[in-house]
Amino acid sequence: MSDVPGLPADAGEQRELLARLRAVVEAKDTEITVLRAELEAERELRRRLELKVAELERRLGSDSTTSGTPPSKDTIAARERRKAGRQSSERERRKDRKRGGQPGHPGAGLSREPDPDRREELPPPAECSRCGTGLAGAERAGTWWSQVRDVTVTTLVTEYLLPLLACPCCGKINAAELPPWAHPGSVSYGPGLNTAALVLSAYGNVPAERAANVIRMLLGVPVSPGFVDLASERLSGRLEDAGFDEAMQAALADEPALAADETPVNLLDSRAGLAEDDAGAPHVLVVRTPHRGLTWLRALGSRQHAAITTILSFFTGFLISDGYGAYQDLLPQLAGIQQCCQHVIRRARAVTKLGPGSLQSWAADVIDVLREAHQAVEDARARGDPELDAELLAKFRQRYDEAVAFGIAHNRHRDWHDGNHPGYSLGCWLREYKEQVFLFTRVFAVSWTNNCSEQAVKAAKRHQAVSGYWHTQATLARWCRIRSYLDSAAAHGLTALDAIRDALAGKPWLPPLPAVH
Repeated sequence: MSDVPGLPADAGEQRELLARLRAVVEAKDTEITVLRAELEAERELRRRLELKVAELERRLGSDSTTSGTPPSKDTIAARERRKAGRQSSERERRKDRKRGGQPGHPGAGLSREPDPDRREELPPPAECSRCGTGLAGAERAGTWWSQVRDVTVTTLVTEYLLPLLACPCCGKINAAELPPWAHPGSVSYGPGLNTAALVLSAYGNVPAERAANVIRMLLGVPVSPGFVDLASERLSGRLEDAGFDEAMQAALADEPALAADETPVNLLDSRAGLAEDDAGAPHVLVVRTPHRGLTWLRALGSRQHAAITTILSFFTGFLISDGYGAYQDLLPQLAGIQQCCQHVIRRARAVTKLGPGSLQSWAADVIDVLREAHQAVEDARARGDPELDAELLAKFRQRYDEAVAFGIAHNRHRDWHDGNHPGYSLGCWLREYKEQVFLFTRVFAVSWTNNCSEQAVKAAKRHQAVSGYWHTQATLARWCRIRSYLDSAAAHGLTALDAIRDALAGKPWLPPLPAVH
């Protein structure tokens, strides 16, 4: 036995105790290693969650100035921020400026009609408006006037008598030719009611049932929702028979530059009439001339590349678009692609808000370069210069290259919750598509943005916001044809009412024929 209290009596007991202590230490080491690994995993998870929260906060704080969100979808707070960020208007800066139209403005108010349809004299005043004295027997001091413009709605029923003539050769009975909107042996609605239905449904975005109720309340004619829908079908058929789509494609093919954009839409039955391999959400493709003279809307079963390239296969000029890859597939047949600088500016503005500090100021430099280059192009065009000064253009491109290189270098290894940092992704994209971004500085026929097509996209968005959806791909295609016709005809000075009446009469407006080269 050991004489020292607490120690084992012999060597065997000592070895056993040391083994137990060693086992305890090894277990603790293992536990510490596991805890450290878990701690590192928790730290990594927390880091990623912080980055993700930062990204979500950035998205919540984004608006139409930093993303592709349309201004109509901005929150009230975003609208107030955008309003506060604008420069003060001339009215706010000049205290001596009066409200309303300024000198030289033609105005759009009502003017007195020198030859009114009727005149009606009202009873004279009974008492003085100042002192209350009765005016019975008072001497007349003259006549003042007031005109009121109004409309009266009357229903006109016309019965066409059709002479019947028997053919002396074969004996067939032949009837006189009816107007396009009439049918033999039946009662139908004329061009006025058809036009009203089309203006409400195709131009005013009113659903068929509501349009029928409006016609009943305003015009006193109890039409049905089916009639409203049939009016659209009838107009679309007239346009198709006249070769409107073919004429539009031929006119667009002759243009030096076109702008294109697309937007998703809702269909009640999104797969009706589509092939099984045409998977994806329905879209509306807008093809428009930069001068806004021609607008062509086409229904897409999906946003697949093939759907877009098939429609645009006729065009060989310059195309203005956003960064969607389907347009890049068309590059071999095109003269060139202009990347929409407004989209670039939005992406760059979003990166400037990521920080830290002024590290992302390179994106603001890109915005400045593009805006200055655009102003230089506008000044050169105003002077009648055929191209931008080569030395000035070289300076713009050098500043652009330096800013992009800085953005790539300083964001290459920066953490992000999912993939590369947006600053690095944007820098790489700007470097790869530099020539497409700067195309407007070399080809003056090309606009630096595709705002014209983005504005035309609003027609589909507005119709969807009011009506909610289209029923099938066929009704969407029908609406696209009618809206293309009305918008393009309006750009050539034809009102919607006249354009609809002409088309129903079988003489629709068609795009001007391309010049023979």
